[in-house]
Amino acid sequence: MVIRLSDVFPVPDPQQYKLHFARHNGSEHPLDVFVRSRDEWQNWQEYRPLRNWFNRPYIFSVVAFYHEPDRWLFGGVWRVLERLPDRYVVELTEQGVGFIGRLKLHTTYRQRGTRINLENQIDRFTVSEILPEPYAGRGFPGHDWLEIGFAELEALIRADRPDWRGALEHTKGVYLITDTRTGRLYVGSAHGDQGVWSRWGAYADTGHGGNVQLRALLEGHGLDYCRAHFRFALLESHAARTADDAVLAREGHWKAILRSRGELGLNRN
Repeated sequence: MVIRLSDVFPVPDPQQYKLHFARHNGSEHPLDVFVRSRDEWQNWQEYRPLRNWFNRPYIFSVVAFYHEPDRWLFGGVWRVLERLPDRYVVELTEQGVGFIGRLKLHTTYRQRGTRINLENQIDRFTVSEILPEPYAGRGFPGHDWLEIGFAELEALIRADRPDWRGALEHTKGVYLITDTRTGRLYVGSAHGDQGVWSRWGAYADTGHGGNVQLRALLEGHGLDYCRAHFRFALLESHAARTADDAVLAREGHWKAILRSRGELGLNRN
């Protein structure tokens, strides 16, 4: 039996609302932003394009749940307080506050517009799922399937996801960073007292993790470049008791296999 949005969240006067379909903006998925920082997520409501699209009192926001096609996560109802020339000033209302980050909706919306009148779409939303807790990133996929974009990884680390931390905190390993803009590769390893979780946390904080080549690449760009272009993959995982020399030898092996040294890569040695 289909459950419609109106069955769980009635909106008495949809003509008072604009619907914000928050989708990938060319550099970031809004779902990663939502998990990483609610203040940054509010900024997505306050962005004003050339036209005054948010010209109604309220904004009903949904976030593209990009891991699953045609799924949208409820991101809150916002009141528009001011319409300045370069941005909106908004505040989160109490409407549906218990559903924020929990209510997953389904609709096959394919149009280009991301800010439309709510009444044109509201009856097409059906309830896909109500999560027991607000969404805090996808579950850990397993060591052998670990390939993830920087923005999603950053959000998971900032949320301190216990399943990810538990799986990676005491794991040594060899990893790959791919710059999707240039195709250049960086091979690194987590060894010593530093597990993969801690090592990747250093990248989430700085983007370069202390690596000279990556630091040079990011000069003048910072984390925005990483969010747009960096992807991480775990090539090998090893138990914490594995000797560091063995992990470093495997790191060298992957550097040779992937040709990550020299002009085509990002490793200096």
